[in-house]
Amino acid sequence: MAAMKTISITVLLVICTAALYFTIPSPSFWTGPTVINEPSHMQSQASFTPEILLSAPRRSPAIPDPSGRLAVYTVSTYSFESHQKTSEIKVIDIASGIAFLITNEKTASEPNWLGGTAELLWLREGEKGSTVLVVGSVEKVGQTHVAGTVPASISNVKVRLLETGEIAVAFSAKSWLNGTLYNAEQEPKKLSSARLYDSTMVRHWDEYVTPQKNAIWYGKLEKPNGRWRLGPLTNALKDTRLESPIPTFGGKDHFDLSSTGLLFVAKDPSLNPAFNTKGNLYFVPIEDFSETSSSKPRIFETEALQGAASSPAFSPDGKSAVFLQMEKNGYESDRNRVVHVPDVSGIQASTLTQLVEIQQGQAEWDLSPSSVAFSPDGSMLLLVVEDKGNDILLKIDLTLSAMNTPRHPRALTGPGAVSDVQPLKVGSNELFISSTSAIDNSIYTIVDPARPAEARMVSSNSRSGVSFGLSSEQVSEIWFQGAGDYQVHALVTKPSNFSENKKYPLAYMIHGGPQSAWTNSWSTRWNPAVFAEQGYVVICPNPTGSTGYGQAFVDGITGSWGGLPYEDLVKGFDYIKEQMRYVDTDKAVALGASYGGYMMNWFQGHPLGRAFRALVCHDGVFSMANQISSDEQYFPNHDLGGPYWKSRETWEKWNPARFTGNWSTPMLVIHNELDYRLPISEGLAMFNVLQERGIDSRFLTFSDENHWVLKEENSLVWHTVVLNWINKYVGLPPYKAQLASGIDMTAG
Repeated sequence: MAAMKTISITVLLVICTAALYFTIPSPSFWTGPTVINEPSHMQSQASFTPEILLSAPRRSPAIPDPSGRLAVYTVSTYSFESHQKTSEIKVIDIASGIAFLITNEKTASEPNWLGGTAELLWLREGEKGSTVLVVGSVEKVGQTHVAGTVPASISNVKVRLLETGEIAVAFSAKSWLNGTLYNAEQEPKKLSSARLYDSTMVRHWDEYVTPQKNAIWYGKLEKPNGRWRLGPLTNALKDTRLESPIPTFGGKDHFDLSSTGLLFVAKDPSLNPAFNTKGNLYFVPIEDFSETSSSKPRIFETEALQGAASSPAFSPDGKSAVFLQMEKNGYESDRNRVVHVPDVSGIQASTLTQLVEIQQGQAEWDLSPSSVAFSPDGSMLLLVVEDKGNDILLKIDLTLSAMNTPRHPRALTGPGAVSDVQPLKVGSNELFISSTSAIDNSIYTIVDPARPAEARMVSSNSRSGVSFGLSSEQVSEIWFQGAGDYQVHALVTKPSNFSENKKYPLAYMIHGGPQSAWTNSWSTRWNPAVFAEQGYVVICPNPTGSTGYGQAFVDGITGSWGGLPYEDLVKGFDYIKEQMRYVDTDKAVALGASYGGYMMNWFQGHPLGRAFRALVCHDGVFSMANQISSDEQYFPNHDLGGPYWKSRETWEKWNPARFTGNWSTPMLVIHNELDYRLPISEGLAMFNVLQERGIDSRFLTFSDENHWVLKEENSLVWHTVVLNWINKYVGLPPYKAQLASGIDMTAG
């Protein structure tokens, strides 16, 4: 059920809040970045609605040029008037914050700077499923040439300048079992739709598993006659049985490129991926990027760590590396450890023991980084870590002589959620950070690791929320006593017109995962501000099992899905009722997706369910036994103490279907046909129970969506149905009187 958080990393970051576990300066040092400029293409809005959320320009993380003068990014915008999406590649002047257009070609994507020049490389969809590599210049906008065409769909492009002035390039693409490029549009027509499997997994996330696998390809861009030209391409994973990036969410964060070769992570090919998470680090030495055959990847294994591997990164000189790995095979939410490879080319043996020791005070550090990379000069490691509702960037000093000398992290960012980190310019340790917050969907900031309190904001896409009609005063936090000897954290979002003298209905939102958390970040799927602007006080608790509060807190949900987390949520509701006088708990609704949907069903069967006037369950768990039909079997096997036939008592103990005789609260059920994590039969079963018991209920489904609802028109319908449903029960006006035309409605 948990979807891995994937953040593209050259370095990954998240701008965060609150006190940190380890010995770092108090977040009170953070007064906010100095604003250079805050241009916005959006007009200020009177009320933040789903249409505004979904049609707001979405900027990608930005990549600075080597001089630190310009940064390139993409922006996409959906129009509910034309029902079309526009895509643009833009460049922003870092000093002034003024941006200009490079191209608005619909399929243009993934821009990268070419060495120390003013030239850019980007991708464009070609004919018959091919991908065109286009070169353009910021000095001569509109003048482009084609560097090459790859006869397949490619993505996750990385480039590195070589000493010769040529450019090494690597990207991911599907390949056939023989190692050649796979092109879906040129696949021979099949006479039968049959699929035959001899081993699981059969389906993964939202698609059936096929013989074609992800692979990493590399080559070289040369400039023989004043124009860049792509040379021969090589599949670095050919004849290895390895797959990278790792499906389904792996991308640039699963491989790195340097002048010395290619670094990547892949699952252990000797183990079934449905039951195992174990991964390894691999290095492919490359002396000449125009080679047409690849050296065999060298494996680096850590004897003490047998779990998932991620975030490989070269040092600036390409001689050493770092990556992240978990200890336990089969536990996708174990704590990531930082592993250092002192010499990628000199180690012929396969075993590594170089773990970076990190401490908080005198104790072992207990947080889990989501990414790791070297600073531009190689003197520090940069970690992105979720900490108490924020994703922050930390630095760790590497200048100490011994790798086993304890290192103490220091925070570089404040509140918010970092999505990407890049070197600002050549010869400097300054960093260019892309991030979001609960009120802003894109922020660009410059941070000097030596003086993090002097951060400078380059651009805020929404003018710090003003363009959305939002402000930081709407977002706060509470802590309350949990079921045990610990405090539980929750984020609070109030309406923009909030008054202490009024009472507002409660929207109690339960996150999925379950090993995940609500953070001070932007979302186009579950955005608390959209609900707050309807007139709710939105409270998003992070109960037992949530990430960012230490590994023991994460592990606390194991074998206790409906136990400690439910008790924490009961305690939270009681706290709200007793301590937050502006919240009307007699007019309360609860909403949740995935594990949050499981909790809606658990609420239904237990006393807390009667405290809510209505519930919303999106792609949730109804029957624990039906998780056997899910894709990643290691997930329930770990959380419930083993497979069903070995740990049936635990599976049944936390099974919401056991308590359907208690169900009585009106509930909207949403479940999508492409959800292979929790198949649609779960949602249909919930709806059948509700209908047979005579409980007010509705069922919403999308035939072309997976565990999430991503398409703008579908998302608008989703928001309309959800808001109309909960508003009806608390006395708020409907968001919209009717759904958009073209929606299939079947009356009972």
